[in-house]
Amino acid sequence: MAILEIKKAGNPVLKQKAEPIERLTKRHRQMLDDMAETMYAANGVGLAAPQIGKSLRLVVIDVEDEHGLLELVNPVITMREGSVVDSEGCLSIPKVYGDVERAERVTVEYTDRRSRRRTLTADGLLARCIQHECDHLDGRLFIDIAINLRKEEEKE
Repeated sequence: MAILEIKKAGNPVLKQKAEPIERLTKRHRQMLDDMAETMYAANGVGLAAPQIGKSLRLVVIDVEDEHGLLELVNPVITMREGSVVDSEGCLSIPKVYGDVERAERVTVEYTDRRSRRRTLTADGLLARCIQHECDHLDGRLFIDIAINLRKEEEKE
Protein backbone atom coordinates (compact mmCIF):
# COMPACT_ATOMS: atom_id res chain seq x y z
CA MET A 1 0.00 0.00 0.00
CA ALA A 2 1.04 3.60 -0.47
CA ILE A 3 0.16 7.04 0.76
CA LEU A 4 -0.65 9.12 -2.30
CA GLU A 5 -0.53 12.87 -2.95
CA ILE A 6 -3.92 14.51 -2.47
CA LYS A 7 -4.64 16.98 -5.27
CA LYS A 8 -5.62 20.46 -4.14
CA ALA A 9 -8.32 22.83 -5.43
CA GLY A 10 -7.23 24.32 -8.71
CA ASN A 11 -6.06 20.98 -10.12
CA PRO A 12 -8.10 20.34 -13.31
CA VAL A 13 -8.80 16.67 -12.41
CA LEU A 14 -11.02 17.87 -9.55
CA LYS A 15 -13.36 19.59 -12.02
CA GLN A 16 -13.72 16.64 -14.43
CA LYS A 17 -16.55 14.14 -14.54
CA ALA A 18 -14.90 10.84 -13.56
CA GLU A 19 -15.00 7.81 -15.86
CA PRO A 20 -16.97 4.71 -14.81
CA ILE A 21 -15.11 1.48 -14.11
CA GLU A 22 -16.12 -1.00 -16.81
CA ARG A 23 -14.39 -4.02 -15.26
CA LEU A 24 -12.86 -4.02 -11.79
CA THR A 25 -9.22 -5.16 -11.95
CA LYS A 26 -6.41 -5.90 -9.53
CA ARG A 27 -5.08 -2.39 -10.29
CA HIS A 28 -8.39 -0.86 -9.16
CA ARG A 29 -8.37 -2.92 -5.96
CA GLN A 30 -4.82 -1.74 -5.24
CA MET A 31 -5.99 1.83 -5.85
CA LEU A 32 -8.80 1.33 -3.30
CA ASP A 33 -6.24 0.07 -0.77
CA ASP A 34 -3.95 3.05 -1.43
CA MET A 35 -6.87 5.48 -1.23
CA ALA A 36 -7.91 4.08 2.17
CA GLU A 37 -4.35 4.32 3.49
CA THR A 38 -4.10 7.90 2.18
CA MET A 39 -7.45 8.87 3.71
CA TYR A 40 -6.50 7.46 7.12
CA ALA A 41 -3.05 9.12 7.03
CA ALA A 42 -4.72 12.48 6.33
CA ASN A 43 -7.32 11.97 9.11
CA GLY A 44 -10.14 12.12 6.56
CA VAL A 45 -13.47 10.30 6.47
CA GLY A 46 -13.73 10.01 2.69
CA LEU A 47 -11.63 10.16 -0.46
CA ALA A 48 -12.57 10.00 -4.13
CA ALA A 49 -10.21 8.91 -6.91
CA PRO A 50 -10.08 12.38 -8.53
CA GLN A 51 -8.50 13.62 -5.29
CA ILE A 52 -5.49 11.40 -6.01
CA GLY A 53 -5.38 12.48 -9.64
CA LYS A 54 -7.34 9.57 -11.12
CA SER A 55 -10.51 10.45 -13.03
CA LEU A 56 -12.29 7.22 -12.03
CA ARG A 57 -15.55 6.56 -10.18
CA LEU A 58 -13.97 5.10 -7.02
CA VAL A 59 -14.65 6.24 -3.44
CA VAL A 60 -13.54 5.14 0.01
CA ILE A 61 -15.39 6.21 3.16
CA ASP A 62 -14.97 5.45 6.85
CA VAL A 63 -16.97 7.54 9.31
CA GLU A 64 -16.06 5.10 12.11
CA ASP A 65 -19.53 3.60 12.39
CA GLU A 66 -20.84 0.03 12.13
CA HIS A 67 -20.12 -0.06 8.39
CA GLY A 68 -16.35 0.34 8.78
CA LEU A 69 -14.44 1.01 5.58
CA LEU A 70 -16.75 1.34 2.58
CA GLU A 71 -15.35 0.97 -0.93
CA LEU A 72 -17.74 2.24 -3.59
CA VAL A 73 -17.16 1.54 -7.27
CA ASN A 74 -19.42 3.47 -9.65
CA PRO A 75 -21.68 4.80 -6.85
CA VAL A 76 -25.04 6.28 -7.84
CA ILE A 77 -27.31 8.03 -5.35
CA THR A 78 -30.81 6.73 -6.12
CA MET A 79 -32.79 8.38 -3.31
CA ARG A 80 -32.48 11.64 -1.37
CA GLU A 81 -34.76 12.51 1.53
CA GLY A 82 -34.98 15.49 3.86
CA SER A 83 -32.58 18.38 4.14
CA VAL A 84 -29.98 19.42 6.68
CA VAL A 85 -27.28 22.10 6.76
CA ASP A 86 -23.98 21.23 8.43
CA SER A 87 -20.29 22.08 8.29
CA GLU A 88 -17.98 20.34 5.80
CA GLY A 89 -14.31 20.35 4.99
CA CYS A 90 -12.28 18.57 2.33
CA LEU A 91 -8.80 17.07 2.10
CA SER A 92 -8.38 18.86 -1.26
CA ILE A 93 -9.15 22.25 0.34
CA PRO A 94 -7.17 22.29 3.59
CA LYS A 95 -8.20 24.53 6.47
CA VAL A 96 -11.38 25.75 4.74
CA TYR A 97 -14.84 24.84 6.02
CA GLY A 98 -18.34 25.77 4.99
CA ASP A 99 -21.97 25.08 5.69
CA VAL A 100 -23.55 22.91 3.01
CA GLU A 101 -27.16 21.84 2.54
CA ARG A 102 -27.41 18.11 1.86
CA ALA A 103 -30.09 15.44 1.91
CA GLU A 104 -30.55 14.03 5.40
CA ARG A 105 -30.92 10.46 4.13
CA VAL A 106 -29.66 8.84 0.93
CA THR A 107 -29.64 5.47 -0.79
CA VAL A 108 -26.59 4.67 -2.89
CA GLU A 109 -26.13 1.77 -5.30
CA TYR A 110 -22.57 0.67 -6.02
CA THR A 111 -20.28 -2.25 -6.77
CA ASP A 112 -17.94 -3.49 -4.04
CA ARG A 113 -14.31 -4.64 -4.51
CA ARG A 114 -15.54 -8.19 -5.24
CA SER A 115 -17.72 -6.92 -8.12
CA ARG A 116 -20.94 -7.50 -6.16
CA ARG A 117 -23.80 -5.01 -6.55
CA ARG A 118 -24.75 -3.36 -3.25
CA THR A 119 -27.34 -0.92 -1.96
CA LEU A 120 -26.88 1.14 1.19
CA THR A 121 -29.26 3.57 2.85
CA ALA A 122 -27.55 6.04 5.18
CA ASP A 123 -28.25 9.11 7.27
CA GLY A 124 -26.20 11.49 9.38
CA LEU A 125 -22.49 11.84 8.72
CA LEU A 126 -22.38 8.82 6.41
CA ALA A 127 -25.11 10.26 4.17
CA ARG A 128 -23.27 13.60 4.05
CA CYS A 129 -19.98 11.90 3.23
CA ILE A 130 -21.52 9.80 0.43
CA GLN A 131 -22.95 12.95 -1.15
CA HIS A 132 -19.68 14.87 -0.75
CA GLU A 133 -17.60 12.10 -2.34
CA CYS A 134 -20.10 11.49 -5.16
CA ASP A 135 -19.91 15.22 -5.90
CA HIS A 136 -16.14 14.77 -6.44
CA LEU A 137 -16.95 12.16 -9.12
CA ASP A 138 -18.98 14.78 -10.97
CA GLY A 139 -16.32 17.49 -10.72
CA ARG A 140 -18.06 19.44 -7.96
CA LEU A 141 -16.37 20.66 -4.77
CA PHE A 142 -18.14 21.59 -1.55
CA ILE A 143 -16.97 25.18 -1.97
CA ASP A 144 -19.08 25.33 -5.16
CA ILE A 145 -22.29 24.78 -3.17
CA ALA A 146 -21.45 26.06 0.33
CA ILE A 147 -23.70 28.66 1.92
CA ASN A 148 -20.61 30.25 3.48
CA LEU A 149 -16.89 29.57 3.84
CA ARG A 150 -14.48 30.11 6.73
CA LYS A 151 -10.85 29.42 7.57
CA GLU A 152 -9.89 26.78 10.13
CA GLU A 153 -9.32 29.27 12.94
CA GLU A 154 -12.97 30.33 12.59
CA LYS A 155 -14.24 26.73 12.80
CA GLU A 156 -16.62 26.12 15.68
